[in-house]
Amino acid sequence: MPWVLEVCVDSVESAVSAARGGATRLELCANLVIGGTSPDEDLFRMVRERVDILVRVLLRPRFGDFLYSEEEFELLRRQVRRFAALGADGIVIGMLRPDGTLDEARMAELISLAGGCGVTLHRAFDVCRDPLEALDAAVRLGVDTILTSGQQASCAQGSELLRELVARSGGRPQILIGAGVSADVIRTLQPATGADAFHLSAKRTENSRMTFRREGVPMGLPGISEFEVWRCDETAVRAARQTIEALCGG
Repeated sequence: MPWVLEVCVDSVESAVSAARGGATRLELCANLVIGGTSPDEDLFRMVRERVDILVRVLLRPRFGDFLYSEEEFELLRRQVRRFAALGADGIVIGMLRPDGTLDEARMAELISLAGGCGVTLHRAFDVCRDPLEALDAAVRLGVDTILTSGQQASCAQGSELLRELVARSGGRPQILIGAGVSADVIRTLQPATGADAFHLSAKRTENSRMTFRREGVPMGLPGISEFEVWRCDETAVRAARQTIEALCGG
């Protein structure tokens, strides 16, 4: 599998910026501020109309852990069918059992419903009980990509496990390094781990265009201003692209 620079986006504007900056693939989600949830169909359609790079769709029914109820699992089934039918290049999924092992039976069902789309195991991998056991399970399932920080808060902290995962996987599945990725991090981690796939949001905070502001009335998570908007920084993506090209080839 060739090298990958994947950018996680939750808006049309960010998707366009990521593509202009040189991303080779998008992970499309909603609500990036809480780690990402499933996007809606219209967002996917609008992104498809405006960019011509690969788009994988994050399917996550809610914020929080990866142990899902039967109702949440049914929602995931429906979302896999819908986005596969809409032409998504891949799905980004993951779920765990209560004991922290990968829920292979449910994962297998979703992969079957995807009908040949690419499959990324997302960072549920980073909170599983045993990463090497989960790697073996991912191989059995036919997952082609694992998104991971090396089970740490940032990929820089997880470099030792990332190196082991890259070596053990042999590129099948491809280890996609995420959490805190930038051009500088790629410059350090690529030689240290041998990885050829990196995932970033390249987010910058834009000030709201509102001139009238009613302060002190929070609409969402505590501590997050209602007058800031997250967008992808095209310049940061371009720097990451130039770095990975220099290290892994054009």
